[in-house]
Amino acid sequence: MGIFISVPKTVECVVVAVIFSLLFSGCCFRLLGILQSFGYSGKKTFGWVNRKANMTFSRHALLALLCALSCAILGLCFSFVGEYAAVIGLAGYLVFLPLYIWADNRIALKVPLTFTPRMKRLYTVLSLISAIFAYIAVTLLNFADYAWGNEIFSYLRYVPLAVFPLIIIPLILLSNLADKLYEVPRNRGYIRKAKAKIVGAEIKVIGITGSYGKTSTKNILSDILGSKYRVLSTPRSHNTPMGLALAINSNDLKDYDFFIAEMGARHVGDIAELCEMCPPDYSLITGICPQHLESFKSIENVVKAKGEILLPDSSAVIAEDCFGLFEGYSCTKYRADCVSDIICTKDGGDFTLTLDGQSARVHTKLLGKHAVENIALAAKLASVLGMSLDDIAKAIPEINYIEHRLQLIKSGGVNILDDGYNSNVKGAAAAIEVLKSFDGRKIAVTPGLVELGILEQSENYELGKKLVGLDYVILVGERLVEPVKDGYLDNGGDKEKIKTVLGLDNAREELKGILKEGDTVLFLNDLPDIY
Repeated sequence: MGIFISVPKTVECVVVAVIFSLLFSGCCFRLLGILQSFGYSGKKTFGWVNRKANMTFSRHALLALLCALSCAILGLCFSFVGEYAAVIGLAGYLVFLPLYIWADNRIALKVPLTFTPRMKRLYTVLSLISAIFAYIAVTLLNFADYAWGNEIFSYLRYVPLAVFPLIIIPLILLSNLADKLYEVPRNRGYIRKAKAKIVGAEIKVIGITGSYGKTSTKNILSDILGSKYRVLSTPRSHNTPMGLALAINSNDLKDYDFFIAEMGARHVGDIAELCEMCPPDYSLITGICPQHLESFKSIENVVKAKGEILLPDSSAVIAEDCFGLFEGYSCTKYRADCVSDIICTKDGGDFTLTLDGQSARVHTKLLGKHAVENIALAAKLASVLGMSLDDIAKAIPEINYIEHRLQLIKSGGVNILDDGYNSNVKGAAAAIEVLKSFDGRKIAVTPGLVELGILEQSENYELGKKLVGLDYVILVGERLVEPVKDGYLDNGGDKEKIKTVLGLDNAREELKGILKEGDTVLFLNDLPDIY
């Protein structure tokens, strides 16, 4: 071979390392999407890949075996070309790594990987670390070939590279840690900038929190206030410090009268952190239920966390059914008890709205009693902010369906109730009641409810009870569906009308053989891949 550090051999090492790292990084797309869904939490991502049902390690082990076998077979078959047989053996990787990328990407993520600036930086770090590891491995293998001088090893020297699929997860987590050395201080600076901007602006801040209904109530309030004022609100379900900071830093606050900030929490102290950054002048608490009990551990902690939004000098509107939980707070509080005589049908809701001693009969196209309760919260706060009953009543019929929150879609004579974002106990019960209000056959598709901690089994059992009486029930997945199925069958459900499938695509295929004109299908809680 001559001296080991030769120009041709160095070029070979670099080329092999670069190509190998590019293919290896491509194998990480789906796991990067999972990491992104978990908010770049390495601990939660590692917990997800450890779930047996996800078969992550099994798929990586199979890829490693196929790469090793193909590389070894090609290396031996072309042994007549000498040491270049090992280079030809690399063709095995050029076949199976792209094949894995293609197959892995066919398992579509419900929340697809988004190449945000942060993800682009992480992907760059991953590619660099992969290239460094690959170069070191290739160089050491070539050095071992030179030092040992074994003919068989020379043909097979690139077979050990097949270990790389087995370290996909550690390399992703290592890259994520390395990237956080830049991201964490950068994010803190971005949040400080938003805090300074909001404190220095004349805009009034409205904070919205609760166990459920935050995004729906935010959109309803935005529509009502927007009929008279200039309103900025956090987009979609952005309710973290970075989500609020993005909305604040991306807009000229002088162009708005109100900023509606959705505030989410999974631990005590999360809302306090958001309020320190963006102190609300007014706030809304939409309701309390055992959502996120997995992280909160107790309902008392849920109440404590949501109560952090009630700053002493602020005013708050609180849902009627949880008003008593917050009586000890010193802010000015209003009970959202302004709706009565509610009639809900498949065409929406009709109710009497009473504000400041005056009443009006109002219609909304939004479905379900819980939608009317959300409107009550928004209407009460709009009244506190100075809007008249007449102005509020005129704005309510103009409120449109909120995407993936009991959104009615008509397709081919079939009514589709898209409640894909809902995953709380109260919202699920309301959605099933709405489904039952429709004519024709009624079908529910659900994977169950999550993040309920010790109540997960019992609440999914109760969900199963509520599904009794429907014409078909399709359960999706493995983790949560057993208690749902037990609740359904133990309480009079027909075993011929319930079916379990592995994924949403399987459920859609099942529906193709069932649906006919006039049917109504409820998609209840389309869980993202992290569940």
